[in-house]
Amino acid sequence: MIRSDKTCSLALIVLAVLFAAAATLAAQDTSPSVAPKQTASPAAKKKTSPPKAPAPVALELEPKAVEILKATSNKLASAHTLTFTAVETFESLSRQGAPLVYGNKYDAVLQRPNKLRVILEGDGPASEFYYDGKVVMAYAPAENLVAVADAPDTIDKTLEAVFHSAAIYFPFTDLIVTDPYGDMASGLKHAYYVGQSQVVAGITTDIVAFAGNGIFAEMWVGADDKLPRIIHAIYLDDPDHLRHNLILSDWKLDASVSDDFFTSSKASSAKHMQFAHPNPQPAPGARPTPKTPPARTPAPTKTNPTQPQQLR
Repeated sequence: MIRSDKTCSLALIVLAVLFAAAATLAAQDTSPSVAPKQTASPAAKKKTSPPKAPAPVALELEPKAVEILKATSNKLASAHTLTFTAVETFESLSRQGAPLVYGNKYDAVLQRPNKLRVILEGDGPASEFYYDGKVVMAYAPAENLVAVADAPDTIDKTLEAVFHSAAIYFPFTDLIVTDPYGDMASGLKHAYYVGQSQVVAGITTDIVAFAGNGIFAEMWVGADDKLPRIIHAIYLDDPDHLRHNLILSDWKLDASVSDDFFTSSKASSAKHMQFAHPNPQPAPGARPTPKTPPARTPAPTKTNPTQPQQLR
């Protein structure tokens, strides 16, 4: 901005008056007839208190949130057959330190109590998983290799067995067990209702956030059908707070399913190998493999050292 000459002149006059007044006051203060004033420093006059830490958030299980979680669990557990598609995205730190996103797509079919098929296509190697109530097969089509083993008599026991023997774990495992809410309830520390959304799959969904067993998760559930649509989760002990997302679609409950779904002649005729953990010796700096299967929550779980006030 360009100021006028009159404005500049006025400013100079004001400054001159201020300097003159300051000089007069200084002369008065140093005069022998006037005792010097004892003035406290600005810091002594006004002590600033350190900022208060945010009050801890009280952990609670809001009844509405628990009601939605139970309704979802009951809807899934009561279905004799389930078919659905799950698209998983997860972050991993790049060499630059920023997260990269990878994805997998799972087509799942199950029949309670003892049949399951999962076909995986994604950014890593494709795989096929078959369990017919007696035998479990994990098939790698690109390599034409298959691992075959006798299996327990339920889906729950079989998923636990393959986790221990070969680190096989599906991101939706905790949704397809016999009692999803029952398995997660013992570790559930916090749950609250967030609100409703109309942007997921063109339906109205209820949003619930919950924490426990080392994770913080947010889940979108169909308001009418009670089926889970999206789950976002982070590990509470992960300093990078990398995100794990699961989008669930194409739900079909109690549809007719043939026994042929749960076996594969092509997989059976592939070159056989033993079930084995893919990383028996952890790489330097890697996190140790859990000795127990993840707790039954809609996301993988880990130990939780995080303080309660950080859960919400």
